[in-house]
Amino acid sequence: MATCDTCGNDYDKTFTITLGDRSSTFDSFECAIHAMAPTCKHCGCRVLGHGSEAEGNIYCCAHCAGQSGQAGVADRA
Repeated sequence: MATCDTCGNDYDKTFTITLGDRSSTFDSFECAIHAMAPTCKHCGCRVLGHGSEAEGNIYCCAHCAGQSGQAGVADRA
């Protein structure tokens, strides 16, 4: 069994995610999200979808980007 890098649980169905040169082992998507998903620059929530990006910052939506002073950011339709 392998151990989850986030919670330390020993589990027989762990999986590994590699992002760039970083690999981590998890026992659930919840732990993977907690460890690897970016956070919105404005509200701090985890960005699980495409989000919006402006001037190198990641936002969960165009509203948060606008609230941070980013003009012209639109959610994808």
